[in-house]
Amino acid sequence: MDRPSVRQLEYLVAVAKALNFREAAKQCHISQPALSAQILRLEEILGVKLFERDRRHVLLTPVGKEVADRAVRLLAELDDLASAATAHAEPHTGVLRLGVIPTVAPYVMPRALPKLVREFPKLEILLREEQTARCVELIESGKLDLLLLALEAELGDLETEAVFPDPFLFACERKHPLAKKLHIAEGDLRGERILLLEDGHCLKDQAWEICKARGVREPMDFRATSLGTLAQMVSAGNGVTLLPSLSLKTEGKLAGLAVRPFDEPVPFRTIGLAWRRTSPRKALFRAIAQSLRTLAT
Repeated sequence: MDRPSVRQLEYLVAVAKALNFREAAKQCHISQPALSAQILRLEEILGVKLFERDRRHVLLTPVGKEVADRAVRLLAELDDLASAATAHAEPHTGVLRLGVIPTVAPYVMPRALPKLVREFPKLEILLREEQTARCVELIESGKLDLLLLALEAELGDLETEAVFPDPFLFACERKHPLAKKLHIAEGDLRGERILLLEDGHCLKDQAWEICKARGVREPMDFRATSLGTLAQMVSAGNGVTLLPSLSLKTEGKLAGLAVRPFDEPVPFRTIGLAWRRTSPRKALFRAIAQSLRTLAT
């Protein structure tokens, strides 16, 4: 029985992502006819039609999508297999491709990166800042090795390890009535309108769930691209919001901003690491988690 080659699976994934044979061929550094021939051969081996195509459109068939998704996972596992021997012999060496979400990266990495470089001098760390869904997509496809993010988000079948909790704080303009309180009780938010991050940030969903449970009205028709923008809008009196404690040293310095803690139980998110279950570098990832825990103290 013929089996698909690794190269054919790579071509399949490239076409499935681009939905354009010319673009996929360019990414794979081969000619378009050669790529098309390999896809046709793959369809012959599998006995199914993977793509619907004419002169203008390329679409994945239902079985094509399933095969392409499996190919992504298989290629990622092959990458893990290739690095397993090195990871066993020298577990703290090599390249580490680390994905970090935007609501963590600017507040953790300036301190974390020098620390990791000191403690793992033979490790080359390559950083990539992406929103959660994109991080998960990249690690599942083998383009990232490790993620630093909020573990409450949808992470599929990734293995995780908590690093530290990140409590939420209430933020409002200094003239807001709630700025006079030392602590914010659950019922204090009832009737308030909240400003949130734009869609795609897992922090936006977490903050809204917390506020909705406390009687907050529908969020205002505004979506910030960053916590910095959010804090500036709130300090100007345009609404209230929730800020993670990690961001306080940076975003809490605005002159017009008042930040107050919540009464118990304090809402929080869990900052942690996530990786593929098939990764052979779990010992390294757990060592990195232990190193990062000291940042919260």
